[in-house]
Amino acid sequence: MIAGVSTASLFQREMNEDALTVLDGLGVQCTEVFLTTFSEYTEEFARLLLSRRGRLDVNSVHLLNTEFEPQLFAAHPRARADAYAALRGAMRSAHIFGARAYTLHGITRLKRNSVPSDFGKLAADLAQIQRTCRAEGLEPCLENVHWALYNEPGIFSRIRAHLPSLKGVLDVKQARLSGYPYQMYIKDMEGAVSHVHLSDVDGEGKICLPGKGLFDFEECLKRLKDAGFDGAVLIEVYPRDYGEYAELRRSCDYLAELAYKLG
Repeated sequence: MIAGVSTASLFQREMNEDALTVLDGLGVQCTEVFLTTFSEYTEEFARLLLSRRGRLDVNSVHLLNTEFEPQLFAAHPRARADAYAALRGAMRSAHIFGARAYTLHGITRLKRNSVPSDFGKLAADLAQIQRTCRAEGLEPCLENVHWALYNEPGIFSRIRAHLPSLKGVLDVKQARLSGYPYQMYIKDMEGAVSHVHLSDVDGEGKICLPGKGLFDFEECLKRLKDAGFDGAVLIEVYPRDYGEYAELRRSCDYLAELAYKLG
């Protein structure tokens, strides 16, 4: 396993290109780039990120879900076509700055009937998304998110029954917000976890950096290893959840040490 930090952890503290400079300067090994708007999905911006990446390994890219991801599943042909045009452009750009995986939320659960109950249809939609992303050199990975498509254990495995190549992203914060133990999500995605988003929580329920709260990371990493995972564990917290940037590096070192002990 390799420990890193998502640029989402520096949201509105630094623009993405400057966030890469900060993380590289801290000696962080890997990152996920959280692109936040259409002007950041361009090849021109991708080349800027590439020039600022330094020694960082870009494990994955994350896009702002509500801009077009739900429309990738839309029945309306024009809405769907526009969403796919945006997806192709974003993936083409992400490939330029080195991302290999795409953290996908998919459909937002804004209405009671917003997510189809037909898992075969969901798998077919995700297969089309997968083909589109792979053509640009990236692998789409469905993340557990309490307000999106994968909001409870069992959904991933039911889709994967129709699409065995589906990859997933575990987010422990989102698992907690969903009301289900993160262990259930690991079991649901067993053998298919691409990368992981980690955060801690203190005694008052406030999010904090790994190593600063009560969450048992040793158990979490062990369960991930037992489930066949050996990828990037990325710190993803909100920018108000820590003080100076050096804390991010110390938290990375904490996770790296735990991963090293697991062998």
